[in-house]
Amino acid sequence: MASLYSPQSQAGVLSFYDAPAKGPKLNPKIVLIAVIVFALAVILLDHFIYV
Repeated sequence: MASLYSPQSQAGVLSFYDAPAKGPKLNPKIVLIAVIVFALAVILLDHFIYV
């Protein structure tokens, strides 16, 4: 009986993630900190506008 699942390399998944990206290289920590700061700024602005 043939296998229903093929390895990821044959499905093209690994070659997709191995392809070099042309965008800027961002550190995940910087992105996470930026998202948290932005969310806090939105919450604070919302609080001060509707007081």
